[in-house]
Amino acid sequence: MPLRRGGGACGSSLASRSSKMATIQDDRAGERCRVADNTIDLDLNYLPKLGSKTDYRIGAIGAGFIMRDVHLAAYQEAGFDVVAIASRTPEHARAAAALRGIARVHDDWRDLLADQDVEIVDIAYPPDQQLGIIREAVKQADHVKGILAQKPVATNLADAREIVRLCDEAGITLAVNQNMRYDHSMRALKTLLDRGYLGDPVVAQITMHARPHWQGFVREYDRVAMLNMSIHHLDVYRFLFGEPDRIMVSVRPDPRTDFPHSDGMAFYILEYPSHLRAIGIDNCFTWVDHGIEWRVEGTEGIAKGTIGWPDYPAGSPSTIDFLTKRRPDYWFQPRWAERWFPQAFIGTMGQLMRALEDETEPEISGHDNLKTMALIEAAYRSAREGRAVALAEAMA
Repeated sequence: MPLRRGGGACGSSLASRSSKMATIQDDRAGERCRVADNTIDLDLNYLPKLGSKTDYRIGAIGAGFIMRDVHLAAYQEAGFDVVAIASRTPEHARAAAALRGIARVHDDWRDLLADQDVEIVDIAYPPDQQLGIIREAVKQADHVKGILAQKPVATNLADAREIVRLCDEAGITLAVNQNMRYDHSMRALKTLLDRGYLGDPVVAQITMHARPHWQGFVREYDRVAMLNMSIHHLDVYRFLFGEPDRIMVSVRPDPRTDFPHSDGMAFYILEYPSHLRAIGIDNCFTWVDHGIEWRVEGTEGIAKGTIGWPDYPAGSPSTIDFLTKRRPDYWFQPRWAERWFPQAFIGTMGQLMRALEDETEPEISGHDNLKTMALIEAAYRSAREGRAVALAEAMA
């Protein structure tokens, strides 16, 4: 992971790195500044930890953009074994299979579920339809071991709970594809927080000024921005900081969105027991200068960065810069080549494979995702009723 030049006394090309010590070479004066592992460890664990078994046989349901160009591209790069694909539109499935080298195409997803070769079902369907697919998938528990369902797993908490119940009763391991948790800047930020380099978090913020492409099925929902976009940010706040006490939300329609909706844009504050405030501005209207920036300030340090997704399909890696009182004269600027789309999706599938191998709960399990869906319910209730809503209230 190369380290770019930051501010301060020492320059910043990374000369050597190990889990014990990183040495930073000053290009200007030849000065060497040594940072011991008990001070700053520059191995930020930004990549997912895969298990030793990554050859589970995957059946893909869906052949739209997110499956064809993101899921399947990531799996090809990782060497995962996708043995079959099905879609509502069989010609789309055949085109995706030809593009990604998948040998078997089923004209109906029910036939894919019955395919004895399929061990993991990877679903990328509209959220209101995933419950119906999973009702059928759990009938195939003799060979289906795991399910990875796209986010949002459902359009509401009640359906999400039913999905979790069905998988529990069938003994099938369920994970939900909350892929922003595997964005590389978010993994690096989590490492900084866990190591205490930033101290106690005081304020966090995510500011999005980017236009998501709302798929056709979203037109059928009243829930738009928070269910389909803010869910990334709300879930990643849970990943970074744990469970908030309550959420306060304001929404407004998006003038560029030409179908009825309540939440075209969303603005929210999460309140934590520690007094941390995590703030989100999801501006889906902007028409120039697209981007996502984030920042976390703590008692011992500051981290800030960008999310590369708005640059898709050209793409750019996400970034992180950080400063800590352990080294207050220097902004560290680690960089990497991997991107959220598609490489983060190696992590979402990889963690399910590792959970199956180890017989443990996935990092992004269905049970964990119920809290994210409850936070979505609390957010809509807050916007509707004009008050702060506790997560416990939504979970009840």
